[in-house]
Amino acid sequence: MTVTDRTALADPARARRLVVKVGSSSLTDEVGRLDVVKLTRLTDVLARRIEAGSQVTLVSSGAIASALTVLGLPGRPRDLSMAQAAASVGQGLLMAHYTRAFASHRLHVGQVLLTVEDVIRRSHYRNAQSALNRLLDLGVVPIVNENDAVATHEIRFGDNDRLAALVSHLTRADALLLLTDVDALYDGPPSRPGSARVPVVASTADLDGLEITAPGSRLGTGGMVTKVEAARIATGSGIPVVLSSAENAAAVLDGADLGTWFAPTGRRIRTRRLWLAHAAHTRGRVILDDGAVDAITVGKKSLLAAGVTGVEGDFEVGDPVDLADTRGVVVARGLVAYSAEELPERMGRTSAQLRDAFGDGNDREVVHRDDLVAVREPRRMGSSAAR
Repeated sequence: MTVTDRTALADPARARRLVVKVGSSSLTDEVGRLDVVKLTRLTDVLARRIEAGSQVTLVSSGAIASALTVLGLPGRPRDLSMAQAAASVGQGLLMAHYTRAFASHRLHVGQVLLTVEDVIRRSHYRNAQSALNRLLDLGVVPIVNENDAVATHEIRFGDNDRLAALVSHLTRADALLLLTDVDALYDGPPSRPGSARVPVVASTADLDGLEITAPGSRLGTGGMVTKVEAARIATGSGIPVVLSSAENAAAVLDGADLGTWFAPTGRRIRTRRLWLAHAAHTRGRVILDDGAVDAITVGKKSLLAAGVTGVEGDFEVGDPVDLADTRGVVVARGLVAYSAEELPERMGRTSAQLRDAFGDGNDREVVHRDDLVAVREPRRMGSSAAR
């Protein structure tokens, strides 16, 4: 059953599996401390929905904000190691509050901390999916956050809005609810007189001309730009999104005309391809001739060494890489089967030539089609450099 309009949110049978993301600004007070009253109020709303028959995964920010007082910090740390330390301390505090709040409704919670590395590798991705599905089937509320204690600037999702969009696809959610400190998307800065709420975004064309601000709050990492991007990721894979404030959560889940409804614009695709397209921080670049570009994007084929013309970066077997045309335009992403050291002496060679030069079993694809996702489709040009 597909949820195509906001009124379906009021029916737990139609919108049975939900992902709800709440940002730091919706969980903290005016000076940046965790506001347990706000957290409990949101928990009460979600618990009622679960009691009505829905399964809810909560993607919650607030770990670093939870540690500010304990560590005596005036605001969100800019230094990576200090931010990691704050996340480590604060995540436990945040989970303790969620555990108590949901326990008052006789519900259990489970902590799920994800990194990009956890979901771009095939086995790790399957483990993450299995863990979340098993928790939901057991009636447990998964509390998901990025594992900021070990994530680096180079290898991270970057914001929990994007993480929530990917988790909604990972769990095959019926809808994604993004809760923030703004009650909707507006056609200009909400504080500016005359700015109007955008009630529905039916396609990306509806976003043309809107003044979407970039900065997030002083406690968060996102902003309206990240929320719109998260909505684009989710709706592009068939999942509707509602953007509103935490205060409106109960009414939105009852189908009220509040916030902004982002209608599905695409169909559901294989989950791991979505992770690869939107979550993977690539480790290098493989340059392809025109025939190989055509084969992997239009022909949906695997990439062979014969179509490779150049290698950039330092990557190992299994790392995500960008696949670019000769003009440098990235057309796909994939998990590479050769290291940056191995690939140069193999590029341009056919499978038969690889076997002759390196022996049987050394003619594998550079990127198998199951580990590849196109991000741009060029015009058809014809090729034999893939299979």
